[in-house]
Amino acid sequence: MKITDIKTYPVRIGSRNQMIVKVETDSGIHGWGEAGLSSRELAVQGAVLHFREFLIGENPMNIGALWQLMYRSQYFEGGRVLTAAISAIDIALHDVVGKALGVPVHQLLGGKQRRAVPCFATTQSNTQEGQIADARLLLDNGWSCIRTVPYEMTNPIFEPRESLAVTARWLIAIREAIGPDPVLGIDFHHRLSVAETVSFCHRLPPGTLDFLEEPIRDECPEAYESLRTMIDVPLAIGEEFFSKWAFAPYLERGLTQFARIDVCNVGGFTESMKVAALAESHYIDLMPHNPLGPICTAATTHLAAAVPNFAWLEIRSSPSEELNFYDPDWFPTQPVVDGDTIVVPDTPGLGVEFNEEAAKNAEFNFTESPHLRRRDGSYTNW
Repeated sequence: MKITDIKTYPVRIGSRNQMIVKVETDSGIHGWGEAGLSSRELAVQGAVLHFREFLIGENPMNIGALWQLMYRSQYFEGGRVLTAAISAIDIALHDVVGKALGVPVHQLLGGKQRRAVPCFATTQSNTQEGQIADARLLLDNGWSCIRTVPYEMTNPIFEPRESLAVTARWLIAIREAIGPDPVLGIDFHHRLSVAETVSFCHRLPPGTLDFLEEPIRDECPEAYESLRTMIDVPLAIGEEFFSKWAFAPYLERGLTQFARIDVCNVGGFTESMKVAALAESHYIDLMPHNPLGPICTAATTHLAAAVPNFAWLEIRSSPSEELNFYDPDWFPTQPVVDGDTIVVPDTPGLGVEFNEEAAKNAEFNFTESPHLRRRDGSYTNW
């Protein structure tokens, strides 16, 4: 079997773009993958087209060797654009091989360790009352792990100190409303500094938060090392990491308690399994980043099924958040969500299919994440 083509489909589905990649073979078997570098889809498309030039004619069964070929094929290895492209192709190759062998992808990764994958859902309201209502709605529908979002102010203005003060009050009220049993976390989307994060955590009574996600940017492990000495809230870090090398200091130094791995950015299944093993050696569970659609969800479900060290999977389809990323007109076959879990599929490959004909007729739409500013006019993180 040989690769005959690699096609790219950057398309808008629901409220966001998805970067879909298809690997075709001379046996008639195809595989689907997805890249996770949101709002920079055309950069990833360009990288995929470069890889396509030398992957055509290769044996798709040699997934590990092809990963090394893609990673080492240029002098400037790595980087988020290249590994997002590698991720999509690697996922699609696993889909191809699973279909060719008649087994689900998790079988290629060592077999199924769990029948269903537990998920967490996210509240959406930008008021205290709305956040409490969202949390209660999720609890009433059987969800036990809930993530909230900070007070966002009025786009494009974001003042970290103002937001953290309001958000701390909200979290105290939410915890009082839902009680001590549910898991409660928050994603600050790397909008704070070390000092601001410490101030935020010190405003919260013990037991309020079960995890704090991405409070500061991740380029500097030493900054997180300093932060770790001043707060006692478990951290969830890693959704922006693009290799095992980026993860290594955070896992080896105990800088994170949950590894927010993104299979569509870190290098696909091939790199994800290496990160999972490194995390397991340090008693750290995976808590995968999954903000995209059914292909990312299916891929992450197979990863979650095959590893022993797993906590919860992010999913963006729940009673509190329906963003239309899972449109059945685009994805006629996709993962089955049962309450707060995803059923691990046993069909060959990923168990997801994409409406390629619709994608061929779709125009690409440029999208941008919010460009946030502080009140003095300077830019800050989204």
